[in-house]
Order: sequence, then C-alpha cells, then structure tokens
Amino acid sequence: MGLTIRSGQTHVQCYLQPLLSKIEGGEIDPSFVVTHHASLEDAPAAYEKFQDKTDGCIKVVLTP
Repeated sequence: MGLTIRSGQTHVQCYLQPLLSKIEGGEIDPSFVVTHHASLEDAPAAYEKFQDKTDGCIKVVLTP
C-alpha cells in the first residue's frame, strides 16, 4: 500500500478580492483566528511565539 501526500501554496491573488469583499460586507468574520496583538517593536518576540506555537498563538496582528 502506498501513500502520497502533496501540498502547495494557496493562489492568494485569486482569492484575495472575493474574500476581502465578503469581510467588508460582514459576511465573514476572520477575527477568530487572531489570538495575539503586538507592537512593531515586539514583532521578533511575537514571531517566535507564532513559530513555536506557544501560548496558543495562531495569528498575531502587529500595530505600528
């Protein structure tokens, strides 16, 4: 029995505008994936937290 697993990147340019329109229209609320907020100064530490998946980190929003 053989098993093949393949993956690839999402075609962001194809999906960006339709999804953004749905977000702006209130049809989709993506805020559930945002688990952390950080300043730009704290970006390196926030990226480490994201990369290591510590503290339940799924998505970080950086604020200038």
